[in-house]
Amino acid sequence: MSKEASSPDLFEDISEDLPLKNRTVILGVTGGIAAYKACDIASKLRKAGADVHAVLTPNAAEFITPLSLQTLTRNPVHVHQYGDGQWKPEHIELAQKAELILIAPATANTIAKLATGICDDLLTTMVLASQSQVVLAPAMNPVMLDHPATQYNLGILQHRFRYEIIPPDVGELACGDWGPGKMTSVEAIVQNVISRLQSRTSLSGKQILVTAGGTREPIDPVRFIGNRSSGKMGIAVADAAYARGAEVTLVSTVHVERNYPVVVVETAQEMQDAVESEFDGCDGLVMTAAVADYRPIVVAQQKIKKTESEDLVLELTKNPDILDLLGRVKRKDQVICGFAAESEGLLNNAQQKLKRKHLDVIVGNDITVPDIGFGSDYNAVVILTAEGQRENLPRMPKRAIADHLLDMVAQRLDAIALKKSAAVSK
Repeated sequence: MSKEASSPDLFEDISEDLPLKNRTVILGVTGGIAAYKACDIASKLRKAGADVHAVLTPNAAEFITPLSLQTLTRNPVHVHQYGDGQWKPEHIELAQKAELILIAPATANTIAKLATGICDDLLTTMVLASQSQVVLAPAMNPVMLDHPATQYNLGILQHRFRYEIIPPDVGELACGDWGPGKMTSVEAIVQNVISRLQSRTSLSGKQILVTAGGTREPIDPVRFIGNRSSGKMGIAVADAAYARGAEVTLVSTVHVERNYPVVVVETAQEMQDAVESEFDGCDGLVMTAAVADYRPIVVAQQKIKKTESEDLVLELTKNPDILDLLGRVKRKDQVICGFAAESEGLLNNAQQKLKRKHLDVIVGNDITVPDIGFGSDYNAVVILTAEGQRENLPRMPKRAIADHLLDMVAQRLDAIALKKSAAVSK
């Protein structure tokens, strides 16, 4: 037996109370030096109760033997595109079996294939045939990670609701270079899988309403007053809620194709109308949209022409404060989360907004910090609750922030349900 499979507690019995009991995880391993960590990942997943099936690319089999993973998972290990000739194609059987697909390590080559839909080995073919969530743990040289092609491919996958990227760590790599690209810790990867599978039904049956993007208030047929919001945060929240089993409606100024309803709006008034029409039926509202505070009183029917005057005067009027209006009328069984993008006095402004608008939770971020926030796939935020709790989340993908926020929403909705149940039992 290989050294990789010689853990003394390898054959400990799986207890009855484990987080991944009866859950099926496909562990994909690609051809990088970090492939050796797949043994530890497989062992820890199985000790958490998971039924683990390993799929290796042919290059991965150069770094780690299938026998090692077969011993650790107690399941056959799959390597070749064309297997034992059974009547049911192997990639289809694996795809239908998977509740979650974890690819660790994920090389630049495999990431590129997944982003473009290339399926020339068993692993990529199986992913394409599956509808399960796919978690990727990239590992590669810092220069390869920073290459525009790799960043482009990661960006594509981050915007597909099935995929989640676990960002690599900064450290010394096998090649001797130092920088980002080291696969994150085995413990963090396993915990991510546990969280994803445990949260899969945490919002099942709940109606979640999400807003995204920045409104545009027309000046004339060509020009508008707007803001820098990309809508990425709201789309991440909607995708994460859908992945948890919620019935999601997204009201967005950004058009996206999704498996849940997306209502596309442009102005603050259109957003208000759409949100109010859905609000009574929702259990939770997450209002990430950046709604313009003001709009022109008069919208020119024709394009405003340049004149000899050095000045152009626009008269503006206040838009309705959607979050404030809904906060005043929300039921006790509803949860409302707001966002506060601030350039100064972040904590004070967020706390005041939380209280003034009768919110349950508010997420604040400092828009002056470079490389996060508007237009970025990352953010760093502070989360405040109506009970006075405060939590700081460091720079992380917006999808990770979305999942953290939805953990809080799910907990609040569970508490509301328990309180209702206790009242009825009396």
